[in-house]
Amino acid sequence: MAGSVVARKRNIECRTKVKTGCTTCRIRKVKCDENKPFCQKCVNTGRTCDGYESPFRVFTSQPINSAHAGGIKSDVGLQPIRPTFIKIAPQDIDLLNRYFSTKTLFDVKLGCDEEARQVLQASLTDPPIRHAVLSLRALREDLETSGDGPASIAQQTPSYHYGLQQYSIALGGLASNLSSPGSNGLKSALLCCQIFISIEQVQKNYATMAQHIIRGLRIMHEYRARPGFVAANKLVPAHHDQLPLLDVFIIKLFAAPCKFADPPATADVSGTTSSMCLISPHQQPVESRNLRTIAPDMQTELTRIAASTLEFLGKVSQVESVGVALRLLSEKAALLDSLESWLLDLELVQTEIGSPGPEPISVSFLRFFHLILKIILLGALDSSPGLYAELRTENDRLQGVANNVGERVRAYRTCSGTSSGRGERSIVR
Repeated sequence: MAGSVVARKRNIECRTKVKTGCTTCRIRKVKCDENKPFCQKCVNTGRTCDGYESPFRVFTSQPINSAHAGGIKSDVGLQPIRPTFIKIAPQDIDLLNRYFSTKTLFDVKLGCDEEARQVLQASLTDPPIRHAVLSLRALREDLETSGDGPASIAQQTPSYHYGLQQYSIALGGLASNLSSPGSNGLKSALLCCQIFISIEQVQKNYATMAQHIIRGLRIMHEYRARPGFVAANKLVPAHHDQLPLLDVFIIKLFAAPCKFADPPATADVSGTTSSMCLISPHQQPVESRNLRTIAPDMQTELTRIAASTLEFLGKVSQVESVGVALRLLSEKAALLDSLESWLLDLELVQTEIGSPGPEPISVSFLRFFHLILKIILLGALDSSPGLYAELRTENDRLQGVANNVGERVRAYRTCSGTSSGRGERSIVR
């Protein structure tokens, strides 16, 4: 008898600590079968399954550094809480909405509440999305705690290393899911893509960010997230009408104001001043000040075109007849003409100003946004044979602008004493 009691006690003591599963099983410290939406272990024992908590649930009440001390893995640090089942807290949505972008000023509201809600909802049951959200959470805490990037690898924080670890896990999990993509795998890929774009912004890896954008938009187009023509006057419905609308998310992301608003200085022959360092506005040449003044006006017009593009995409998602779709093609052509006119105006302004140095980073971001809008519009309602070649050309241009922006921002940070030396992460291939 005594032996059996000792054996039972040993079994209890040797149980693996529960780190995943539903909230109920974690509180009871028993292994959860992790069935969704309700775990069968709770159902079979007559208990109420309290679901799977949001990875943002404890952000405001528990510092990440303490959760990551000692190289903690995936879900450690999420203490058992009893949230309302599949109800995302408004503060979590607000926080993720803010975390989506670092190109903008930190207090700008992007209007991505619905996108944030979709991501957090999916993170409750989709491991790659969950790990991606945890990565973004940790990297943003590192950014806001340490400033705009620590000065050396030696100063990188546990939050930063944890963020990279979670990013790697998310990339690996998504690659596995995409090996045989169904509708769930595609949804996971597009939601992950939203977070990956934000993660690369945090790390200032704009070249890699552009790769995520290009691949995500390609997935939307190839798997027909919206209705489109496959031949003249032959309209086909959306193949996957429940896919996340990544193009809408990207437009909202880049329509926000850019925080890199100052023009660069001229290189000092002695080497004491970087060619990208900032100087006092009173010391700037008249041409640079004029270009700095023009940029917000160009942003306003491009934002107007972006708003019209969002309205157009909403109509495309709802189109059901060939007649309506043909009228939308005329609207698409007008939007593309507006983009072309905007670009001509920008080139004209720069020619008139005649600034000798590189254009402000904010203007480079406008070029990036212009190309994003053009690529999104080109793919709308169209599957013509020549489309892929045209998209490939524009994607190459987008990648080139992103590479330039990345170099400019790195120089900006180096001049400001915030260069981090952090490497880029690879996109899922």
